[in-house]
Amino acid sequence: MDEDKKETPVANEKRKSVSKPVSPAKSPVDEKADSGSTVNDLLLNSQGEKNVTSPIKDFKNMLTLTRDTFGSLRRSKRLSLRGRSSKRNEEDRHLKAPSMEECVEEAGAEPVKQEPLSVMEINELIQQRQLLKAFQSIKYLEDEIVTEMDGKDSDDKPTEFSRKVKDVDLLYNSIANEIKSIVKNTLDHPSIEEKLLTLLVELIAEEEKAHGRAEGTESPEPHFLGMPRKWREVWKDSVKESAEGRVLQVPMTPEKDKDSWLAVHLGFLRKNVREDLLKIKCSVQKCYPEDYKVCDTYVECFQNAISSHLQGLLQRHLEFNELYALLDWVANMYRRLETIHATSLPHWSLSEPCEALLGYPDLQPEVKTENLPLLLPPATWEKLKNDYTDSLKEKIKHYFDNILKLEITEKWEKELQPEVVQNQYNSSLYFDIQMIIAEHMKTSGKISTRLGTAVLEICLVDLKEYIPRTGLQTNFAADTKELEKILADVTMNFRKCFLNKLEVKTQPLFKKILSKTWVSSDEILNSILSTTVQYSQDLNYLRQPTNKDFLRDVHRYLVREYIAQALKPRKKMNSSQRQKVSKKMKEEATVITETLSDLGSDSDELSLAISVIADIISEKKKEKIQAHLESMRQRHRDLRNEHIVAILTLRGFWRKTRESIIRHLGNLKEDAEIETDEALFAEIEASTIVSCL
Repeated sequence: MDEDKKETPVANEKRKSVSKPVSPAKSPVDEKADSGSTVNDLLLNSQGEKNVTSPIKDFKNMLTLTRDTFGSLRRSKRLSLRGRSSKRNEEDRHLKAPSMEECVEEAGAEPVKQEPLSVMEINELIQQRQLLKAFQSIKYLEDEIVTEMDGKDSDDKPTEFSRKVKDVDLLYNSIANEIKSIVKNTLDHPSIEEKLLTLLVELIAEEEKAHGRAEGTESPEPHFLGMPRKWREVWKDSVKESAEGRVLQVPMTPEKDKDSWLAVHLGFLRKNVREDLLKIKCSVQKCYPEDYKVCDTYVECFQNAISSHLQGLLQRHLEFNELYALLDWVANMYRRLETIHATSLPHWSLSEPCEALLGYPDLQPEVKTENLPLLLPPATWEKLKNDYTDSLKEKIKHYFDNILKLEITEKWEKELQPEVVQNQYNSSLYFDIQMIIAEHMKTSGKISTRLGTAVLEICLVDLKEYIPRTGLQTNFAADTKELEKILADVTMNFRKCFLNKLEVKTQPLFKKILSKTWVSSDEILNSILSTTVQYSQDLNYLRQPTNKDFLRDVHRYLVREYIAQALKPRKKMNSSQRQKVSKKMKEEATVITETLSDLGSDSDELSLAISVIADIISEKKKEKIQAHLESMRQRHRDLRNEHIVAILTLRGFWRKTRESIIRHLGNLKEDAEIETDEALFAEIEASTIVSCL
């Protein structure tokens, strides 16, 4: 045993010659180049140097000697162990077999020198994704180059040295590219390659450990040898590229093929990103240490990728529905921006909101949103809302125009009888307009309360062209004072429209007033009142006070047209004719009052003007005529001198008498302004009554 432990000088000398650290070695069978060989060197040796003597034969002899010596020693060892006593069996089990180097030394043979892998062999390892082994081999080459550089060996062969440096850098870059490929493809498959990701983490940790001492030191320019490769940053950049690629892969229907193309696309985007984040939480995250902050990193990268994608979509010309789809997705589908309170929306619009993408319970608590910025920059978000409201203005106007056209063509022009509910007309126009306002308030209010209010204001402005009822203040929390003014104007326009239709029907009949046919028959007034009753029946279904206002206008119209026709120039009547005309006018004034009262009018005083004119026609005394005119002037402040001249002409007075009476009434003050509801004579144009007789 003492002889076995004794070292011979030759063996000792051989051991001292092995001074370099053992590298990841290649087998003797694969030995084709020395440790400094590159891919080009290998190609050169195999093609151009055919006469170079290979040391393979000597190497095989050495290998045969080593193998024979190693086998003999092992057999000798086993025979020796068999002869030992049983008391030492347990101890003998722990004896180690001698190493190759020990066998060689004991036999006095030269040890086998383990050569580093060539560049091509290392590259093959990278392609096979044996990345840890490849990194160890590259690091060995890198250390050798650094040793050469420190020993100034690089000055002797600068071209070869530069080639080695380039090879190391290219190999490191190849590993970095594999890292990128692994990370970018992580989410592309149904299942996660957990072993590959674990290997990736070990690789990055190994590199950081190997180059950790050089962190913060100056790099050996221009080679960057021995410096950190920053593969963790490569990993993060790859996560970013992966998120961008996943977002761009979401299906998008061509705009021309479907009106809702953007809403469909955003729906797929929400679904795909949710599935990716769930995969990251459940499978990817556990392959990494906590300091990688995997979920936070992926969420941040997806947020940035989605933001860029949406801003790209905003560069297109988007229609109203597409603008709303973007608003709703950002505000509600991706991450809820604002809590919508029940008091901010009409009672019928409340519905259970869908869960936002980043708020899904199955993503919690790993997916955090507290520190995330807004998905769109504030200026972009405001512009999107402004584009939406501008588009809404055109949309609302288009809606209202269509509703009104439908109402006119399907009901008014066909003169269909409207539906009656609780003794009042019930028009679908009211419900249609209410539903439009309600729907757009509801959808816009889901984006933000301020946007919902802005939409209501837009609708109220457009309502000035239509005839809705004033129930908006009950259904919507809004100040409708301005709307009420608009509605009053709209209602007045409708009243004028109604009277215009009545005028078209009755004007031919009014032209026969004070004619010979009229004096001898009641048919003319009966026809006028019959038409009026027919038209006014619909007014009974209007709400108060609208009903009274319309009937007052009808009553005023009949009296005004009756007087206007009576005061038109005609032949002078004799005393007998004046008595007959006066009597008939009084009778018809009474009939007009009674008929309108039956319809619901409370404006009996309007018909008195016809009776006063009838009294003047039959009156003989000038003083009484003046008294009638003074009372009429006080009751009807819009009575002008032209009207008085026409009444006196109908009475049969000559010019001097008329002028005398006018001078007597001249001290009465003429009112330049008068309320529309009080006017009677103002709309009787002077040109129709002033004439030379």
